[in-house]
Amino acid sequence: MVRVVFVCLGNICRSPLGEGVFKELLREKGLEDQFVVDSAGTADYHIGKLPDPGSRRVAVKKGFSIDDQRARQFKSTDLNEWDYVIAMDASNRENIEKLGKVAGELHMMRDFDPEGNGDVPDPYQLDDSAFDNVHTIIRRSCEKLLDHILSKR
Repeated sequence: MVRVVFVCLGNICRSPLGEGVFKELLREKGLEDQFVVDSAGTADYHIGKLPDPGSRRVAVKKGFSIDDQRARQFKSTDLNEWDYVIAMDASNRENIEKLGKVAGELHMMRDFDPEGNGDVPDPYQLDDSAFDNVHTIIRRSCEKLLDHILSKR
């Protein structure tokens, strides 16, 4: 089993979409039984809460649901649990690195984006177009992330 976790600040906007998009991509390719996928936040602001309504709306619009997810915090115990830790922005990556060394690979989400690099913008408290944009970035990045993972098997 390949283990992948997506990480943002509060685990209510970007990382839940990362988890949901990646799971949907795995379903499309018939690979869901070969992966464990999760998401987390570097902060403890929203532990136990549902993803942001904007993230949930864009997920439904794109044909999948993230309503079963609940926010959790990325902790030092996660460092050895995951083959791939995918940070949504540089600040998240720095916060992960402050916890210690990741046993697997640590990447930024947009390391895999063929149309850009840097941070995935945070759509928190913005309109649905911001969430649509984030979904688009995450979807094309997840496609290349999956290619990267499969090329190493």
